[in-house]
Amino acid sequence: MTIEIKTLKVEPRRQTFGHVARRLGADKPASRYDEATMDVQATANFHYKPLWDAEFWHYDERRTAIRMRDWYALRDPRQFYYASYNIARAAQHQGTERNFDFVEKRGLLALLDPAWRETVEGYLLPLRHMEWGANLNCVNMCDRGYGTAVTAPAMFAAGDHLGMAQIVGRIGLALDGNSGASLDVAKQRWMEAPDWQELRRLTEDSLVIGDWFEQFVAQNLAIDGMLYPLVYGRFDAAGQALGGTAVSMLTGFMTEWHAEHGRWVDAVVKTAAAESAENRALLGGWLGAWSRRAAAAFAPLAAGVLGPDAGAAAVAETAAAIRARGARLGLDPLAAAA
Repeated sequence: MTIEIKTLKVEPRRQTFGHVARRLGADKPASRYDEATMDVQATANFHYKPLWDAEFWHYDERRTAIRMRDWYALRDPRQFYYASYNIARAAQHQGTERNFDFVEKRGLLALLDPAWRETVEGYLLPLRHMEWGANLNCVNMCDRGYGTAVTAPAMFAAGDHLGMAQIVGRIGLALDGNSGASLDVAKQRWMEAPDWQELRRLTEDSLVIGDWFEQFVAQNLAIDGMLYPLVYGRFDAAGQALGGTAVSMLTGFMTEWHAEHGRWVDAVVKTAAAESAENRALLGGWLGAWSRRAAAAFAPLAAGVLGPDAGAAAVAETAAAIRARGARLGLDPLAAAA
């Protein structure tokens, strides 16, 4: 008996979901990012307005002064959706775990110069509270933002900030032998130390910004644009000659994250600025106001870590880099510098 095996090619009746096909202009294969992002947000048939904010619907374009013809133009160049985001972060988490194991097994934190160890505890550990504030800001952007293209990455960023707060907490536990005493001291610094009070004020004021897009600029461009280059750049470099390599290894995720996260932030701001002159003026004004506040708030901490002259220079150079970044994104450099 002869058995013949034949293959049969089955053509799918459609290549993607209808809402994606309508946006792409034809029934053609779409990326998983497009299918998980495009026009996913509900736009109609809401039963009642939220009682806690009855002026607006659940998803309402009026929650920001920024105007877009198509909010889904604010695409994420990383093309993160739930699966791709978690795959990327899982790989980075494994790298962070390996670094913690390496540092702990070899006792590298014990090689820190005692004076620099105290400095690290003073400038790094209280940052877990700033990261918590950034987490809340990103959650609020997700809650009040418009369009899944923005709100989904905002929620991913919220998780990232929470993860970085946990990394800082783990560093504190590694420094104090898992007693938690260093974290108690860090909280006390956050609440009372003079170097931290303007940063605490900046964080708390950012939590109550009414316009979610202004909050986006304040957190992602101004505050993060000052924090990560200073703390994980200038401060970290100052500790290399004092046994700070272990700290660099444990905070490597923060440096990688800021560069990757910045691609999304830049894409959103650049696209929104290109939409209209009104958008450009708003974005430039917000960047100017919040970058000035961030520079002033970080100045005392930078002076305490690097010294008055070097600290002032580091803050000024970082502020100039933020303004230059805004100009590259199409914002008015005069507005951002005013």
